[in-house]
Amino acid sequence: MRNALWREALAFCVVCSWGWGATRAGAGDASHWLISRDLLDHAKLTLVWQQQLSVRQGETIELMELLDDRLYLRSERNYTWSLDWQSGTVIFNRSIAPAGFPILGWEPYEDRILSVIDNEVVELDRDTGTQQRVSDLELSIVAPPVRNGRFFYVSAADRRVHALRARDMVDLFEVSARNESLINTVLADEDMVVFGTDAGNLIAILADAPRKLWQFDAVEGISGPVIRDGRSLYFASRDTNVYRVDMGDAGTVSLAWKYQAEALLDRAPRVTANAAYQYALGRGLFAIDKQSGRTLWSLPEGLDLLADAGGRAYVITRHNTLVVMNNATGRKLCWVNFAPVAYHAANVVDGKIYIAGADGRVACLEPGATD
Repeated sequence: MRNALWREALAFCVVCSWGWGATRAGAGDASHWLISRDLLDHAKLTLVWQQQLSVRQGETIELMELLDDRLYLRSERNYTWSLDWQSGTVIFNRSIAPAGFPILGWEPYEDRILSVIDNEVVELDRDTGTQQRVSDLELSIVAPPVRNGRFFYVSAADRRVHALRARDMVDLFEVSARNESLINTVLADEDMVVFGTDAGNLIAILADAPRKLWQFDAVEGISGPVIRDGRSLYFASRDTNVYRVDMGDAGTVSLAWKYQAEALLDRAPRVTANAAYQYALGRGLFAIDKQSGRTLWSLPEGLDLLADAGGRAYVITRHNTLVVMNNATGRKLCWVNFAPVAYHAANVVDGKIYIAGADGRVACLEPGATD
């Protein structure tokens, strides 16, 4: 009954849609640019595209994230936009759940977006945002679900990862850490599932059976998702270290390095082609060389990575400025005022920068050639 009621309410919201929509803003209209031409020129940035989203006054954005070839924004009222990351074209804009419904996770898989809405696993059409399947698993879900070609993997408050057959969501097997700690992050491919716990355990099992392949233990719990980059796994721990562990061909795992941030870590690192960027509470943003684990630079006012390109890192700060750092020398190259920026998405794929204002202007910027 509850499912039917909230779907009916959602349909009503989509029809009304509060008058929200999206219109294309011409890149030539410099007076309406989110960041002025002079500031962009100073930072050697160019405007690739700008899009105007019709956001209600006072409405806030809770999610701005770059995933695959889409940029997603979701408001506190669960109204969601999907934009093509290259052109800024709006793919869909709609309410995906009634206002106030909690949403956990946002993960694309083939033609679907996987999420948890009001404690139900929801699969949205990637091109329209419409619901394709809603599964009430009668579990209290604590981490975003992931899947491969055969299974969904869902971590629940019973301190187990549940492997569910993808075609019908039948629970086939469960697995837990030996110490029964809460599992707070899961990632999967066709051969292996890796999960991390509140006790600091990183455990790999076979994708189709509860058979453990290896285990690595940090001193304290894992903060945020584990990031996979090839055969390496990166994660932050509440023991104040950033870890890189490498998976061997013989089903083994080894510590490549750990980086002592000397501060509380409450989120995962941003991992790019050459560096890992970690925010530490009270100490700012650190850039870490991926191979050696040594410090490239630290920026006390740094909040997050926007992008890196050509050996330069583009950082948003707590002062609402953009700072450009040289990763080779560790020097600050320049900074510009980013006061109109209220939201941003971290881009670990290429050098493009994605930012948004509170008024609904969304912009993509591109660094120019480096000296």
